[in-house]
Amino acid sequence: MERVHFQQEQMLEELKDLVEKNLFTLKETKDIVKKRTAFESALVRRVAKKTDFLRYAAYEMGLEQLRRKRAERLHIPRSPSTISDYALVRRQFHIFERALKRFKGDVGLWLQYIEVAKREGARTLVGRITARALQLHPNTPALYILAASHELTHLSPSSARALLQRGLRLNADSVDMWREYVRMELGFIESLRRRWGVLGINEKSDSDVADAKDKALSNNLDDQDDVIPLPNDNESPLDEGDEARREIMQGAIVKSVISNAAQALPRIELFESLNEVLTQYPVPSDLRESLIRHLDAVLQSTLPDNPRTVKILCTRCLRPEMRGDELVEGIKRANETLLCAADSKNEQVLAVYADFVQEWSRALIDENLVSPEFEPCLTRGSKVYLQKLYLIASLERLAKREKASPSLLSAHIRLLDQRADGTTLLTKARKYTSQVAGAAGLWLVRLEMEERYGSQESVVQAWSEARRSVSGPNADVLSVWLWGLPSDTRTTEDNVAIHKTLLKESMRTGLLFVHEVLLITYVKMLYRERLRPKGGHSSDQATKRSEWDRVRHMDESYLTTGNVWREVFKLEEQVGDEATMRQVYERWRRKEVNAASLEFARWLLSRNLGKEASSVVQGAGLGADWDAIIAAGSG
Repeated sequence: MERVHFQQEQMLEELKDLVEKNLFTLKETKDIVKKRTAFESALVRRVAKKTDFLRYAAYEMGLEQLRRKRAERLHIPRSPSTISDYALVRRQFHIFERALKRFKGDVGLWLQYIEVAKREGARTLVGRITARALQLHPNTPALYILAASHELTHLSPSSARALLQRGLRLNADSVDMWREYVRMELGFIESLRRRWGVLGINEKSDSDVADAKDKALSNNLDDQDDVIPLPNDNESPLDEGDEARREIMQGAIVKSVISNAAQALPRIELFESLNEVLTQYPVPSDLRESLIRHLDAVLQSTLPDNPRTVKILCTRCLRPEMRGDELVEGIKRANETLLCAADSKNEQVLAVYADFVQEWSRALIDENLVSPEFEPCLTRGSKVYLQKLYLIASLERLAKREKASPSLLSAHIRLLDQRADGTTLLTKARKYTSQVAGAAGLWLVRLEMEERYGSQESVVQAWSEARRSVSGPNADVLSVWLWGLPSDTRTTEDNVAIHKTLLKESMRTGLLFVHEVLLITYVKMLYRERLRPKGGHSSDQATKRSEWDRVRHMDESYLTTGNVWREVFKLEEQVGDEATMRQVYERWRRKEVNAASLEFARWLLSRNLGKEASSVVQGAGLGADWDAIIAAGSG
């Protein structure tokens, strides 16, 4: 407790100053001391938790906000400053410093500390924190982006550029890093352009202006026969610095960054992110067009066969600032271009087209999401309304031609949902799932329609048919099996019964990956019930025993795996007692010896049972990992 007493002694001067300024009463300062003592006592425990530090810091933040409001209300002058003016903020920083000594590997904690320092205007401290954080976490792009943003805020683009370049050398596979680097270079060009505008400097190079003057003078001399032209002794080659500045203003650096990004990370997500930046960042239109042309050229050479490349290139005629007739014509041109690309019968291209039609039929031209300027135009004969019908009709024609495309059929049902009745939608959905029985996305749309317009019996029947018919990637199959789980509208017993039915069905069909995921969702549901407060101590205990009996029965009736028992262990740690935790460990150990032993040893260490934890680790033959376990338990 000596450390707690030391911290109490450090509070005396600031509390005394707060009372003297009438910002807090004596009673309030006693409450502050009491609260801080409780927080300090939690921090000096052998195994302190990160949440203890965060609660303490949040309390100090609230206290500082209250102090500032009272000082403002009482019109207390800001100078000369006294200890209470900065002590509460200093204490917040001190709490974060103590937390980071224990949890150096927690990136989220570093980010929170940086945000607090930025909010308090501690510019130098922010620089020091980010430097320390980057030393410990050089592979975390968010830290580089945050540090570069801080430098740009304080008008230091060269430092921001150096930080991002250093981050890209270590994290060349980060889309966020490349996007922010391009954004930073665009901001540099725009700031340079505005600065030149204020100083009256023309963006044309001085040599261009001189060449224009020389040309005009030459034309005048040509009209005079008695004038003999003399050689110009002052002619000099083009100034290299002037040419470099002109290239920068024309986006040479940004183009170079785009090319390097494509070489380092040839993924469509990168191009989509860069495309969003270039189309939305406020730069002159000629510069934007030049950069977009370069991006398109790099995209075509890097990912020519990617379906999403088609969408980016075909929707170039659509710009964010388009409105009215211009927008309608742009959508028409983009739709025709995408229809031509869809002739390849590639399902991925068809999916891109389906997404395009759904996106633009629900955007500004949607009756429910229309902007005020379009509201008078939404009559049935208006161009906006007709354009929406044109998009839907285009997709319908393509869907009739490509009857085996799940993407087109799903999109058609969703678009019909905006203007058709429930009976028509159900008929279409049932017809389409019979045409393409294995498509998970199509089954999900039908199940949605059955739930909205069908009966309870038809929903159950459709879900059962979907589970029998669906095929494809594991994620798609899982999305169908988990569609109706969990449901808050059912009772616990009904949910348990449905889980048991699905578990038996997944075992019969041999879908073991589905079986494992169903077991994990079943366990989460049972523990959610245990965590739900109920009246009466005896009933709580009975519920815990009942739910644990169900979990134990699960091991005997179904094909449990190590992942399932890992989840049980994690959930039981929140609600269970020591005896139950030991039972869970024994069952988990039968599936995964090493993982179970390490986790159980950590749990024992958190309860100050280090000797038993050591024997568990040694018994599993994991003595080499003991140092890591000790470090995790103490830090």
